[in-house]
Amino acid sequence: MDQPTPTLDALLPREMARRAEDVGVAKVALPLLQMAFLAGLAGVFISFGAVFATAVSAGPGLSFGFGRLIAGLAFSLGLILVSIGGAELFTGNSLIVMAWASRRVRTRAVLRNWVVVYLGNFAAAVVIAWVVQQSGQYRGGGGEVGRRALDIAAGKLALRFWPAVLLGVCANVLVCLAVWLCLSARSVIDKVACIVFPITAFVAAGFEHSVANMYFVPEGLFIKANAPEDFWTQIGATAADYPTLTWSRFLNANLLPVTLGNMIGGTVLVGLVYWMIYLRVPAPKT
Repeated sequence: MDQPTPTLDALLPREMARRAEDVGVAKVALPLLQMAFLAGLAGVFISFGAVFATAVSAGPGLSFGFGRLIAGLAFSLGLILVSIGGAELFTGNSLIVMAWASRRVRTRAVLRNWVVVYLGNFAAAVVIAWVVQQSGQYRGGGGEVGRRALDIAAGKLALRFWPAVLLGVCANVLVCLAVWLCLSARSVIDKVACIVFPITAFVAAGFEHSVANMYFVPEGLFIKANAPEDFWTQIGATAADYPTLTWSRFLNANLLPVTLGNMIGGTVLVGLVYWMIYLRVPAPKT
């Protein structure tokens, strides 16, 4: 019997859609403890990307566009670690909706995955934000890294509800497109190439990603609450200069609308669109 010829060609979109279905079925079938640990890893990985992005974009010498470009390139590390290292990321798991639409997984199983993964991402990201703040890493560059972290967090909390929703929609369209493109990949290098441009684009454009914000905003909150007086003297500011940086505002005015937007962008504008194109079975003609 002839064996199929090995190929390094990327999968075509219809094959990618079938793979997305299979991946969704596997994700919801994970045992609870394994799912929780993998969610924690994703929170850690995305946080490391955020730490990288904050550090390289700190300092007054960068132009607005170039600073965002290098921050986006650095932040790509997070999804690269998730995709290749193996982890459960809430925003990417929006694509489970493709398996759900094909009735291969139950609604309850999908919701279980989303809730467990979201909470695991959140817990791990907050822990990493606390660890980074406690380490004093934010004092790098004469305090410029900390100033950058505070400005990022304050900027996110300055958003109004509806714009935050729409920025969340746009962000997760690009994140899920990166995940979608990875489904075509045959090698590690393929996956890296698929991830870098969409992720760099969403960061550079200023879109909002809920899991990234689970690190970015708590990092600013921890710096505001715990930084010593000499740090504030170093950057020429005080904690009072960041009045919007509060936990209640973070949860209600940023994380909630951004999460809603992420869900719409990932499930409807990517997952269900590709399901309609490649997986929906037409009704039989009568």
